[in-house]
Amino acid sequence: MQKNLMEKIRESLGSVLPVAAIVFLLMLSIVPVSGEMFFMFFIGTIMLVVGIGLFTLGADTSMIIIGEEIGAKLVRLKKIWLILPVCFIIGVLVTVAEPDLKVLADQTPIVESQVMIWAVGIGVGVFLALAFLRIFLQIKISVLFVILYAFVFIFACSPLISSGFIPTAFDSGGVTTGPITVPFIMALGLGLSSIRGDKTSEEDSFGLVAMCSIGPILTVLILGASSNTDIPQQTLSPIGEYDFVSEVFRQFTHALPHYMKDVAMAILPIVVFFLFFNAISLKLDKKTLIKIFVGLIYTYIGLVLFLTGANIGFMPIGQYLGESLAGGGYSWILIPIGMIIGYFIVSAEPAVHVLKQQVETITEGRISAKALGLSLAIGVASSVGIAMIRVITGISILWFLIPGYALALIISFLVPPIFTSVAFDAGGVASGPLTATFLLPLAMGASFAAGGNMAEDAFGIVAMVAMTPLLTIQILGLISKFKTAPKTTAIEGQVFPIRLDAACDTVVILDNKEESRV
Repeated sequence: MQKNLMEKIRESLGSVLPVAAIVFLLMLSIVPVSGEMFFMFFIGTIMLVVGIGLFTLGADTSMIIIGEEIGAKLVRLKKIWLILPVCFIIGVLVTVAEPDLKVLADQTPIVESQVMIWAVGIGVGVFLALAFLRIFLQIKISVLFVILYAFVFIFACSPLISSGFIPTAFDSGGVTTGPITVPFIMALGLGLSSIRGDKTSEEDSFGLVAMCSIGPILTVLILGASSNTDIPQQTLSPIGEYDFVSEVFRQFTHALPHYMKDVAMAILPIVVFFLFFNAISLKLDKKTLIKIFVGLIYTYIGLVLFLTGANIGFMPIGQYLGESLAGGGYSWILIPIGMIIGYFIVSAEPAVHVLKQQVETITEGRISAKALGLSLAIGVASSVGIAMIRVITGISILWFLIPGYALALIISFLVPPIFTSVAFDAGGVASGPLTATFLLPLAMGASFAAGGNMAEDAFGIVAMVAMTPLLTIQILGLISKFKTAPKTTAIEGQVFPIRLDAACDTVVILDNKEESRV
């Protein structure tokens, strides 16, 4: 276990270090800060590295196993009337537990925090149930996405919805798929795949996260339609100046108990549900249960460290950098800086590690973790650049989201179905806690300094981060499709059609009955 932990920490160090290096460089050059603030960010970086390492190790040995076991058991039951309410309960519990949803809800001015959290949880629960129903009814996911997103955008453009609700509604769809939700929901899909084993089970094991991202958008838009109050102009709290290093430590020590309680309250409902489900149905052996509970301890400690480091060390610096750059005549530099940070920040998201690992495993290397990570990084870099343009210019987010999703949906009919499912899952996964705790405060600080409307201009950055991977990963699918076009070759005097499988660097020999890999 210790060897695995060190490996995970080395991976997280490689993910977080590029982002930290960029921020440190900015603090030493364009945006000078006090030594205490510099030290605060340094401590936050260490906590992020250790936290991500512990979390990913814990997720591998607890959340993923729980999700796979429950998913497999649900499929064996073959009782839709029982599966759908269980999926709804799971969706609500894991979403209410999601830490980055709380981060977004606490920052948005449009609705009371707890109302938004529970509304989003209900949205995820309903759509997780619908995702399982789609799998059983064998409805093609690209067709379903066209129908659902057409309805979402028609509703969002209606006069019933205040323009201030739209960015937050789409942001809520991104933050719900974070470090707790993704391992659980992805594993549910893998549990389904392990039982069915038919020709469509591989592609159907993905897409659940994407479906769950749609529900919160609709529920927050419904809140907007039912609200008759104007959205207040939001102001930012001033960044604290610390005179001594001891005050910086005090910030972290005061925050730790708060996040320990929040994470405990978040994970506890999942643990109780698992114990209940195990007692009446799963009945796992003692060794497996011990492994799961050790993993849950790692997950708990990792999330506490991650959230403390991100909220205390990263969020204030993000806001400060945004205010300083936009207010000091450097607003244009937000675009390239945002793109560079976006390129690297996606690798530091805990849920991205889970997605890449599970995609590579279930596709047997045909979609490599490296290729998927590069596609995500390019997509997120582009989206953050566009988001910063919005902050500077005030362009409505719908001018980007509508054509972006329309193009993604068109491409979905041209690529292998698994690329569509993975792409829409990845869109939600890419917009995790670091996006909500660093990029959103960066945009809010810049919008405040530029005199813009934060509810309309700064919010929506999570939604942009969630959209662009839909395009880049499906483009990866198009490239893979063209590279695997059938060709012919001769082996020992016989001519066979072959397919060059670029994703896993193999040659697939096709005869009339089967494929052989060389």
